[in-house]
Amino acid sequence: MLSFYLVQQNYHIGNIDSNTKKIIEGIANAKKANATVVIFSELCVCGYPPRDFLEFDDFLNLCQQGIETILPHTIGITVIIGAPQKNKSLIGKNLHNSAYVLQNQKIIATAQKTLLPTYDIFDEHRYFEPAFEWNVIAIEGKKIALVICEDIWNLGNNPLYRISPMDKLITQNPDLIINLSASPYNYAQDTVRHSVVRANVLKYNLPMLYVNNIGSQTEVVFDGGSIAYNQYGECVKELAYFKEDEALITWQQLTQKTNNTQLAPTKLYYAATEVGKNQPTIAFLTAAKNIEEIYQALILGIKDYFTKMGFTKAILGSSGGIDSAVTLALACQALGAQNVQCLMLPSPYSTGHSVDDAVKLSQNLKNPYHIVPINNVYEALLNTLKPIYGNLPFNVAEENLQSRSRGNLLMGVANKYNLILLNTSNKSELATGYGTLYGDMAGGLGVLGDVYKMQVYALADYINRNTEIIPKNIITKPPSAELRPNQKDSDSLPDYPILDTILYQYIEQRQGPNEIIAQGYNAALVKNILRMVNINEYKRNQFCPIIRVSCKAFGMGRRMPIVGKYLG
Repeated sequence: MLSFYLVQQNYHIGNIDSNTKKIIEGIANAKKANATVVIFSELCVCGYPPRDFLEFDDFLNLCQQGIETILPHTIGITVIIGAPQKNKSLIGKNLHNSAYVLQNQKIIATAQKTLLPTYDIFDEHRYFEPAFEWNVIAIEGKKIALVICEDIWNLGNNPLYRISPMDKLITQNPDLIINLSASPYNYAQDTVRHSVVRANVLKYNLPMLYVNNIGSQTEVVFDGGSIAYNQYGECVKELAYFKEDEALITWQQLTQKTNNTQLAPTKLYYAATEVGKNQPTIAFLTAAKNIEEIYQALILGIKDYFTKMGFTKAILGSSGGIDSAVTLALACQALGAQNVQCLMLPSPYSTGHSVDDAVKLSQNLKNPYHIVPINNVYEALLNTLKPIYGNLPFNVAEENLQSRSRGNLLMGVANKYNLILLNTSNKSELATGYGTLYGDMAGGLGVLGDVYKMQVYALADYINRNTEIIPKNIITKPPSAELRPNQKDSDSLPDYPILDTILYQYIEQRQGPNEIIAQGYNAALVKNILRMVNINEYKRNQFCPIIRVSCKAFGMGRRMPIVGKYLG
């Protein structure tokens, strides 16, 4: 009887040997399960997104060698994998993003991706030529509409593309849709994914198998969650999130009604910006489901960044504040506490309880730490600059010298012991420029750079869900950079619930100043916040990679001009 084996795996971009070994293992498992077809994710042979690797002939040759390595394992089973393919036409770009159908040591068919996204983090049209013909593929007596990721996303009231590959394929009376995907995580994505798959199933009256990628590739986290829907729009199987998983799906499951509506979305099609729109912003951002997912995504992001880069140990500055506390707890969970070192770097303006709180946190986590006061370094810098500073009053220059002293010390230890410095800045701070270039903005990976301050607090509560890991005082005390006497974040920024709400409307929802003001917010406050966001683009442009957990993160997915004029 016809059956399908779905395999979601964690690939390493460019590591063709490792990727093909994983694929071969997945084929072996499918054979043990007596599956007739085994399906992998988009560009699984090379990893997604390969970006400018695709411009090297050697890289493309390795991809073809990977396919040839897989072919001997296709005896007695049909294998569907994703890889770049040379464009045989003399027109257009040199490559297609393709799905290969392998059977009995031969490539029996290929299907090319039609819809090539260029929004947010995607730039596929830079490398690939879209499909120019569409044909169903016969597998075990069934006609398969084989499509790739974005090919099923051209739905809703305002389709992004002028063509729909499924509208071409449906005229050939297919029996099943198979979609190979590399769809990145954000905390609205599971809702969107289910709605998109179900909308296609109901529109074309066909069952669908959707196999997604899993794992982190620098900034981008893939969450898995591969799914099978029967022809009635019912989800019959959902694979695990944030880890590798496999599942056998029978033809009977795809064609019989179950009356199981548990996973069905309430709306036929959601865009990411629509999810949570009917809730208060902070309630949505800090919802228990979202925080648990963000926690898992950040753990996976840290773990894969280190594993795939060949690093094992991290360092960070532990200030006794909420951001460094959450970052440290996440890093210890991802890498093992013994592999995460922290420095406590008190200045003349640090409070005693900050060091005590940081020490207590490390004692709870059992990670190594050192207390290194920066007073002498700071005084040396002030004395060195005194002939230039003269009698000018204390201001942000003296504040930032403290932060840059810490950055230098952290990088000094990182270099000496081959450690990666984890940055602890959150999205609210990065948005408003509340950070010091070459100081507390230093780092190799931004752990919380796509997490708003109110979400950081919610993450702290989640980390403490079973026992107190982060000391209560770190969570309850007013946040402060401690770079001058009695300093509080609220001296420079609006209260975080208001700030985060306005930032979310501007960044994720792409609402302009007039639209946000129309929601009832003070006009001067809105314009000041948006002004801070826009004038600090130059800082974010020099920031380290950020683990993406929202639908609009700082970095490659948000491309703003550094010298652009402030909106409004």
